[in-house]
Amino acid sequence: MQSNRTLEIWVGIFVALGFAALLMLSMKVSHLGDLFAEQGYAITARFDNIGGLKVKSPVKMSGVRIGRIADIRYDDDKYQAIVTMQIDPQYDKIPYDSSTAIYTAGLLGEQYIGLAAGTGLDDWDEEDEDLSDSSDDAPEEKYYLKDGDQLNPGLTQSAVILEQLIGQFIYNTAAKDSE
Repeated sequence: MQSNRTLEIWVGIFVALGFAALLMLSMKVSHLGDLFAEQGYAITARFDNIGGLKVKSPVKMSGVRIGRIADIRYDDDKYQAIVTMQIDPQYDKIPYDSSTAIYTAGLLGEQYIGLAAGTGLDDWDEEDEDLSDSSDDAPEEKYYLKDGDQLNPGLTQSAVILEQLIGQFIYNTAAKDSE
């Protein structure tokens, strides 16, 4: 009788561990664990066309996920999409003159934002943009993006739409054939 009870306890422990592993795996795959993670800081960028970019799409730098898309809005005045990116707190040394583009993972994969590090040394004077220049920051910190900063609009590249590329290719091929 005692060995039956011991066997039942071990089976119960293995079933509980199996459910715990399944729960952790599902949270990892669905990125639900990100809800409980530290928030980091938010930066924004403006794009003429975001294609199929969605909230919670990844933000990558050198192929490494450094954050997620937190919000996508439309600016009625400038006719552009404003994308807010939530960057993980450990990536706090992104130069303010970094460029950003919307890429597609593979030919038909999900879209994501890719950041390319700038030098952080260029002077960028735009009177209507939101780069803060606090005099109380340490000299090297003013070269890095902080919470609420906006990436330089001149350094953003909108999404490449596959249909437009195919259309341009067909149009150019037809124009060459008619010559």
